[in-house]
Amino acid sequence: MKALYEKPKTFIDTPTHFCPGCGHGIVLRLIAEIIDAWGIRGKTIGLAPVGCSVLAYNYLDIDMCEAAHGRPPAVATGIKRVHPDHVVFAYQGDGDLAAIGTAEIIHAANRGENITFIFVNNAVYGMTNGQMAPTTLPGQKTATTQSGRNPLSEGHPIRVCELLAVLGGSSYLERVSLSSPENVRKAKKALEKGFKTQMEKRGFSLIEILSPCPIYWRMDANEAMRHIDEEMSKAFPLGVIKDWDHE
Repeated sequence: MKALYEKPKTFIDTPTHFCPGCGHGIVLRLIAEIIDAWGIRGKTIGLAPVGCSVLAYNYLDIDMCEAAHGRPPAVATGIKRVHPDHVVFAYQGDGDLAAIGTAEIIHAANRGENITFIFVNNAVYGMTNGQMAPTTLPGQKTATTQSGRNPLSEGHPIRVCELLAVLGGSSYLERVSLSSPENVRKAKKALEKGFKTQMEKRGFSLIEILSPCPIYWRMDANEAMRHIDEEMSKAFPLGVIKDWDHE
């Protein structure tokens, strides 16, 4: 019989700590599949910060480094400059990259650091019980916006890809989602393009992935996927924002 599914060798066989319906496991598997397919396991270094991404090293059998909250771009810059022949990526959430780490990601993009950034956007602080994040949607209820986010007092969601697109050092920016099998396949292609950008020395790349958080969205898994398509994708339009290959 032909096997329809095989666990990537880079994907560690361990019980998940992610909540039911969380998208992080999907993203980590896609990363593992790419590393296996391209044979770069021995020359890949991953960065993970504080947040739901903090235990990424439990799932990926590669060299991993922990960074302080929001600081993976700074740490990744140092690692990449010391090991320019390695593939370096940072795996960050919205509370990390778009809040405390805003300065780091902007300056890494502006410098054109030849690093791949994987930005998992679930519009909420997942690790610390569901507070408002910079990407929380207007009207979205969280632990700190119990009547819904009000743009007049809490501001608007930050569109990270569009923000970075105006910087001369950014080379490839794309926003994808995990809301369907088709979109997961598109997400994998975007991740491959991000790694390709780095391996061809094209500079800074960031792939933003709209991911479900059923627990803190107070939804079941199916509702969360529909929410991405019906609401989240309106605030964060899917597609390529900037691509060195089409300039």
